[in-house]
Amino acid sequence: MSSSPDDRRRSGAELDLEHRSVPAPGAVLLDAAVTTRCRRRVHLEHDPAAGRADGATGVEGAGQIVLPEPDPGVEMRVADAAEHRAQLAARFAAELGAAFRRVPDGRRAERVEATLALAADPTVRAIGAAELPPGAGRRGHAELLVRADGDDGGWYPVIVVRHRVSDPGAGALTSPLDRPHPSSATVDPHRRVRAVSRDVLRLAHLHRMLAAAGLGALRAWGGVVGLDADCVVWTDLAAGPGQEAGRSPLDTYDRRFTDRLAVATAARTSGPALAEPSRITECRRCPWWPVCEAELRRADDVSLVVRGEDALRLRGRGITTVRMLAALDPRQGLPEPGDATDEHAGGELSTDLREAVALARAWRADVPLVRRVARPDVPRGAVEVDVDMESLGEDGAYLWGVLLSGADIGLEHGYRGFATWDPVPTRDEARSFAAFWSWLSDVRRRAAERGLTFRSYCYNEQAENRWLRGSVERFAGEPGIPPAAEVEAFIASDEWIDLFPAVSTSFLCPHGKGLKRVAPSAGFAWRDPEAGGENSMRWYRRAVALDGGEPEPAMRDRLLVYNEDDVRATHALRTWMTSDAVLAVPHLDDLRSGEPGPEPDRPEPVERVSEATCAGPRPSG
Repeated sequence: MSSSPDDRRRSGAELDLEHRSVPAPGAVLLDAAVTTRCRRRVHLEHDPAAGRADGATGVEGAGQIVLPEPDPGVEMRVADAAEHRAQLAARFAAELGAAFRRVPDGRRAERVEATLALAADPTVRAIGAAELPPGAGRRGHAELLVRADGDDGGWYPVIVVRHRVSDPGAGALTSPLDRPHPSSATVDPHRRVRAVSRDVLRLAHLHRMLAAAGLGALRAWGGVVGLDADCVVWTDLAAGPGQEAGRSPLDTYDRRFTDRLAVATAARTSGPALAEPSRITECRRCPWWPVCEAELRRADDVSLVVRGEDALRLRGRGITTVRMLAALDPRQGLPEPGDATDEHAGGELSTDLREAVALARAWRADVPLVRRVARPDVPRGAVEVDVDMESLGEDGAYLWGVLLSGADIGLEHGYRGFATWDPVPTRDEARSFAAFWSWLSDVRRRAAERGLTFRSYCYNEQAENRWLRGSVERFAGEPGIPPAAEVEAFIASDEWIDLFPAVSTSFLCPHGKGLKRVAPSAGFAWRDPEAGGENSMRWYRRAVALDGGEPEPAMRDRLLVYNEDDVRATHALRTWMTSDAVLAVPHLDDLRSGEPGPEPDRPEPVERVSEATCAGPRPSG
C-alpha cells in the first residue's frame, strides 16, 4: 500500500480541497463531507505544515500538499456523478418551467450573490445549483432549493447523488420530480429508505446554512434524488433516525461538525493536534494513507494489526506498539487499564487475544498468512465452476466469467466469458446474463443426470449476489431470464459457495483478506501487473469508448484476461486450501515472540479516534 515520495509527487497538479489539497492559512470553512471523514484526515487537510512533515511530499511554504495520483475509479465516479447532476438539472428545468431558475456558473461569491437574489424573487419556486453564503465554519451548495409553502418563507434543500437511495419495500416518503416538495410527498408502497449517512448529514449541513442565512424553512426537511432519478426521497432531519443511536440527523450532525471544526481550526492555527493517526477501514482508500502509514510504521503503532476500538482498548492498557502486543502471553490476559477513567480502556477485545497476539507476531515476521485451524475446510464437488463478475459501478454487470473443472460432463473444461460490449446500462446485458445462466444451469443439470455433486465458487459473494438478483429484476420477461425464485434458490443452496468466509475462518491475514492478498500464498500470480478492480473500470471505459472515440479491442482482451485470472485465482486458492500444501502455513500456536527490543521513539500520547467516530458506513454505491 505504500509508495515512495517520487511516486507520490504530481508535477504542477493541484487538487480541490474536498479530495486532496490543503489550503493556505485563513478562515476555516468546511463542507459536509467532514462529518463522515476521519478526524486525522481533517487535521491533515488543514495543517499548512503537513506537506513539510518528515516523509511527506509537498512544496515548502506553499501550504499545498501534492498527494498520490487519484484513484482512477474515484475519478470516474466523480465524473459520472457530475454528468448525473447535469441530467437532473435539465429535467428539473423542463419539469418546473418558469418557476425554476438556475444559478449561473461563476466565482463562488458571484454564485452566492445570485442565489440570494433568486431567493428574494417571489416568482421563483426552485433554485438550481444554489451556492449558500459561507459562515460559522461552513461552506456548501445544493443541487436544488425549493421554497416552503405559505408564510414560511424558507427553503428546503434537495441534493442529487449517484447511488441508490431506496430499496424495494414500503414506507419511504417520496414526491415526483415535477413536484419536488415535502408537501407533495406520500408514503411510497414500493420503496423503503436506504439510509446513507453522508446524504443525511449533508442535508443537515445545508439546513443549518440556510437557517444562518435567514432562508431556513420552519420544518427541517431535506430531499435526495438518487441513481434511479424518478422521485425525491424526503427525510425529517429533526425527527428521523440519525447514524448514532438516540440522536436525530441534526443532533448527529451538530455533534460531529463541532468536533471536526475544532480539529480543523487547531490544525490551521498550529495548535495541539486533536487527532493523531490510527489505522481504520477508511485508510484503504484515503489519499493521505502514505503520510499516516509512514508515521504509524515509525511508531510501530498497534493499530497496524488491530484496528478501531480494539486498538483504543489496547492503548488504554499500555499496549501501544505491535512489538508490545507480540510479546504478550495470551494465557495471562491483558494488563489492567492504566487509567480507570478512560472510557476506551475497559471492556474486552472484539478479537480473541490469542489471535491478536498471533497477528502481531506474523506482522513482525512478515508472514502473510497464519492458520487458525488444523486444516481448512472447503466443500468440494465432482463438478466445479468458479465464477467472477465484472460491473461498472451501479450501471450494470458487463461480464460473467466461469471456469469449469472436475469430472467430464461432455463440456469443454476451462474458461468462458459471457460479455456485452455495449456500454452499460444496456438491454444487451439481458442477453449476456441469460447466456451465462443457461450455461450454468446446463452444467448443473448434466452433473445431476450423472449423479455427480456440483459446487460453484466465488470470492466474496456480495457483488455476485447483487447482480444475480439485479439482473433478474431488471430484465424480467426477457428471453432466457430465469424467475427470481430460481436465482434465490441457487443462492441459498449448498451449490453456491463463497470462499471468503472459508478464508476468514481458516486464516489470520495480517495484510488483508482480499483475493489478491491471499492467492499468492497459493502460488497464484496475475498475468497483468496492473490487475485490480479500479483499473478494470478504466479499461472498460476504453473498451466500449464510454468517454468518446473508438472502442479499443485490446482493452476488451485485457478485461477478459483479468477476469479469467480472477476465476483461476479462486480455483487455485481453494485447491491449495484442501491440499497438504496448506499445512506449510504456520499455525497461530507455532508463532513465538522474539525478545522485545528497544521501543521506537514515540510522541506524547494524545487523543486517538475510534473507527465509529472516524468514518461512517460507506455505502456501496
